[in-house]
Amino acid sequence: MNQKEMFDKEGYLIVKSLFTKEEIERLKEHFMNIHKNGPIPGHFSPKSKEDANGDVLKMYPRIMHPHKVDQLSMDYMLDARVFEVLTNLLGEEPLAAQSMFYFKPPGAKGQALHQDNFYLKVEPGTCIAAWAAVDPSSIENGGLYVVPYSQYSELQCPHEADPEKSFTREEVTVPEGLEPIPAILEPGDVLFFNGNVIHGSYPNVSKDNFRRSFICHYTGISATKIGNFYKPLYHQDGTEEVEMEISESTPCGNEFEEVKMG
Repeated sequence: MNQKEMFDKEGYLIVKSLFTKEEIERLKEHFMNIHKNGPIPGHFSPKSKEDANGDVLKMYPRIMHPHKVDQLSMDYMLDARVFEVLTNLLGEEPLAAQSMFYFKPPGAKGQALHQDNFYLKVEPGTCIAAWAAVDPSSIENGGLYVVPYSQYSELQCPHEADPEKSFTREEVTVPEGLEPIPAILEPGDVLFFNGNVIHGSYPNVSKDNFRRSFICHYTGISATKIGNFYKPLYHQDGTEEVEMEISESTPCGNEFEEVKMG
């Protein structure tokens, strides 16, 4: 079964070692330096240990849209190897819509099961995520779970998640007959999945293992509409796509204590 057949059937695809170990180490070091250097208004708002009040994710929150302020993030988001896989999966030219970096240190909460296109609002069709593992991603350290075949499901209206387990508010229900499975990844592996696929993660219960990841969202050139939080979209050469209708939208997963993004 080739990559597209696997993706179309299961709703997801793991491409092993798409990035080299050296490239992943560079990405890890780069984002740890960003954390060390403090806030980036509108993108990254870490709190001190005292202000975090025991919630380690407040000390290591995700970085939203780093590509808008950081050339290295833009380079990884527009990487030719990622676009080659996406072109095969989409059957058309991809457009890049979003980048994020998750630190997920030991003790961090997970992110409740959700569907990405609930937030991106791509029409027609859906989005695709490219989830690059920066650390080994396992069950213990809160690795991602995906629900195979859930790409055939309609987008659900979420219910409220458990704030003790998830840092985001929304949670969807796994359809009868389906179940989440862990995506076990090594650094440099990239997990691609359909924007309707149900996925999420559980808390990092390891003692000393981060589960860092660099995550980008894309859609195909035939899409005509997307949420305003995800503009502008980019072609692989870095030029902006301007022919796109915009609707109101929010970040991919709304936090219980939402930080306003610029």
